[in-house]
Amino acid sequence: MGDKPLRLLASGDVEGRINALFNRVNAIQKKSGQFDLLLCVGEFFGNSPEAEAEWEAYKSGAKKAPIHTYILGAASEETVKYFPNSDGCELAENITCLGRRGIFTGASGLQIAYVSGREAQHEPALSHCFTSKDITALVAPLLSNSKFRGVDILLTSQWPRGVWQYGNSPETDTKFCGVSSIADLADKLKPRYHFAGLEAVHYERLPYRNHVVLQENAQHVSRFIALATVNNPAKKKYLYAFNIVPMKNMDPAELVKQPQDVTENPYRKPMKDGKKEKPPPSMTGTEEEPASQFFFDLGQNKPQHQQRHGRKRQTDGDRPNYPKQPRRHPQPTGPCWFCLASPEVEKHLVISIGTHCYMALAKGSLTPDHVLLLPIGHYQSVVDLASEVVEEMEKYKSAIKKFCKSRAQRCIMFERNYRSQHLQLQVVPVPMEKCSTEDIKEAFMTQAEEQQIELMEIPAHTDLKQIAPPGTPYFYVELDTGEKLFYRIKKNFPLQFGREVLASEALLNIPMRADWRECKCTKEEEEDQAKQMRSDFEPFDFALDN
Repeated sequence: MGDKPLRLLASGDVEGRINALFNRVNAIQKKSGQFDLLLCVGEFFGNSPEAEAEWEAYKSGAKKAPIHTYILGAASEETVKYFPNSDGCELAENITCLGRRGIFTGASGLQIAYVSGREAQHEPALSHCFTSKDITALVAPLLSNSKFRGVDILLTSQWPRGVWQYGNSPETDTKFCGVSSIADLADKLKPRYHFAGLEAVHYERLPYRNHVVLQENAQHVSRFIALATVNNPAKKKYLYAFNIVPMKNMDPAELVKQPQDVTENPYRKPMKDGKKEKPPPSMTGTEEEPASQFFFDLGQNKPQHQQRHGRKRQTDGDRPNYPKQPRRHPQPTGPCWFCLASPEVEKHLVISIGTHCYMALAKGSLTPDHVLLLPIGHYQSVVDLASEVVEEMEKYKSAIKKFCKSRAQRCIMFERNYRSQHLQLQVVPVPMEKCSTEDIKEAFMTQAEEQQIELMEIPAHTDLKQIAPPGTPYFYVELDTGEKLFYRIKKNFPLQFGREVLASEALLNIPMRADWRECKCTKEEEEDQAKQMRSDFEPFDFALDN
């Protein structure tokens, strides 16, 4: 299929250190053989007299680049003078400027998309800047082709904004790093490799996927690589060598293979939180119950350690008259056992209360430290949660994991979004001495198989929202390693499945406790158990500091 790989090099900002770059390339080629192309991102030229003299030697033909070199256009006003034509041209033998933006297709079929310079801050754009029109002109012809799957390589000077989301963090301040127009471009063009410069750091992001798991056909992954400045004193990586077979020559199954460390797409916006979070536009002050009201019903039996930490909730009488009331938590349409404001909720089981979430002892718990993580407002499942609720839920998950680790336990979590109306994330600590994570995983897989449940493993970084849109019934388990097992419920599903697996002989070996109704205690016993759990969890309870 003509699948001989091309051998390519990519470089960060050269900034006029052309001799240093080509000396390094020569050394690599001497050791590893000839490469086909060198691609340079960021600022190629420098402003110093030394940089100008270096360039003059190549421009005049006194020196020659040792490899076909393709560079981006100017990224600053000072270097515009080196580019006689903004549409791209050969600047010296073996050194070609690609131009303002476009697609370069090699004889091999390799497709390289590129955008030079920085995002324009105003119109008319300066000559070293690109505009939204440039992006549209680049993207539109590609997307109009129904067979378009993506490009092999994308070269930009600026970083895409937010590329670090769901992935490893770069060693730079991300507050002002990157632009959203490049993020949007990368999302649409789906490059297999995306190189950028200008930030003077080396950052190799974990590969990310270009499809929604279980909803779209598998597509190739993308890799974002930022490269440092050539010859930088900190010796950060500025040259990247890689082999690539052009997409058009690849076997489709080979192309879409997913590496183990693949993450979610950093540019995909999570689904909207839905309308139930928004209060009606004309709510009067008397109708809207402020968020703080949810805490009054804990009554006077507040645990001493909460009072000691000054965890005081204001009552209606002493609440300051703020001009804007706190946003209302979503409300159930009927009775709910788990909404904290509901008269049905058993508040003596509550262990900890945050702003958006709370932790409670599980009724008929498997073990004394079996707890539930729940949203204060009425949300049906994890995928329905508003972003601020997700954030606090993650804090609770992190705290309970630390709590379990301190007690030599594996923290196992599961959720059943089926025949339930309020999210309950079950947290069951399993002593490490009882079994390994692999044993737990195997127990879930084996029992699922026996009951014709197609439990599938999904990557640890997977956002459930991308697999199960709101309203989808599902069951999922999160192991202590972060691995997740997922099943989209089609019809009948055993309601006690999660408990049954954990209670089995292979794991906790308490099969008689698989059904919570068989594990009922008196209210006094529950109060004692909750009191003990509050005391044990106190060192890990971030909510007490608020």
